[in-house]
Amino acid sequence: MQHAGIATYKPPVVTFRFKGPRAVIIPTPRSVLVVATHRLGDVLLATPLIRSVRAAFPSAKLDVLVFPDTACVLEANGDINEIVTIARRPSLREHLGLLGMLWKKYDLSFSTDPGDRPTFYACVSARRRIGCVAPGAKHAWKRRWLSQFTAFDDLDTHTVTMNLRLADLAGIPRAYEVRLGFHPRDAERVDTLLGDDARPRAVLHVSPKFEYKAWHRANWIELARWLAGQGLAVIFTGGDDADERAAVAAVCATLGTAGINLAGKLSLPQVACLLERAQLFVGPDTVATHLAAAAGTPTIALFGPSNPVKWGPWPRKWQADSSPFARHTSQRVGNVWLLQGVKPCVPCMLEGCDRHINSASACLKELPATRVIDAARQLLLENDDNRH
Repeated sequence: MQHAGIATYKPPVVTFRFKGPRAVIIPTPRSVLVVATHRLGDVLLATPLIRSVRAAFPSAKLDVLVFPDTACVLEANGDINEIVTIARRPSLREHLGLLGMLWKKYDLSFSTDPGDRPTFYACVSARRRIGCVAPGAKHAWKRRWLSQFTAFDDLDTHTVTMNLRLADLAGIPRAYEVRLGFHPRDAERVDTLLGDDARPRAVLHVSPKFEYKAWHRANWIELARWLAGQGLAVIFTGGDDADERAAVAAVCATLGTAGINLAGKLSLPQVACLLERAQLFVGPDTVATHLAAAAGTPTIALFGPSNPVKWGPWPRKWQADSSPFARHTSQRVGNVWLLQGVKPCVPCMLEGCDRHINSASACLKELPATRVIDAARQLLLENDDNRH
């Protein structure tokens, strides 16, 4: 369990209304749990809901339940009092221990995932429970146990919007900001690694966690060399996995002193700090791309099989119920330029051409570097004009 702060609050003085067929009036909650047990990107895209809850109930104790390997998304988030973790595959003892700790501990809970476990955690933890429910008879128990629910849409609704519809059910105003945050020590770490290099910075995230989201290495090299030729420091981010570090090193090695390899050297908050100071970011459908978009950095997102309507990076100032992006075609919205793969089947919304996470996606592999360079040129020109 990790602690993100200590809650202090006054006795409740107002009430809020649950909307819907079973609307009730209850006191303002003194304690709230948000269940976000999924991947890194899902947890990051739950932060607008967390911000909405904090803004509506500033005195409440606000905790979030996540998996241990995603807690880093929230460690610098000032909206949260406590981060509670549970293993992805807990033992029976761990599971029972969590349930005992959660049992009716909170006044209000939200589940951002329609799965069985997160919905169950939300239901046992609070007197009032709000979640999303997938269609079908096997999910009928969730509709009975939840105080309020919304139909889960995995196709035509962006993840941020899906989460904010839970705020709507609680009758609280939406806050649209995707946020991670970082501490002063994170900025110091970035400054130490980059030294006194005053060149404008382009950040590239070469290697996603799954191969089916990957662009061709030769294209990364062509793009990196072009950026270096424009006088930019080309900085590479990535995880600490050995294969990922090797992929980044292979591209960085082609640039000489123009390339700075930070793969495996930065925490997620430190990546957020780096991105806030960058003139350009290019990356695939991964959490770093969502961070860049949220930071307001000019962002090029390389999308292949993924559905942009649901997973497109949320632009910094986007505030609407509709998704920022359409399902088909490359498109520019705010600070995000989403470049889609070149095949007519895109987006297939499947895991690569061979239908598993380690298979390649031809739509992405064949996306030419010239298209990305053209977009980068335009964004850098705009950024330069804005500085002057």
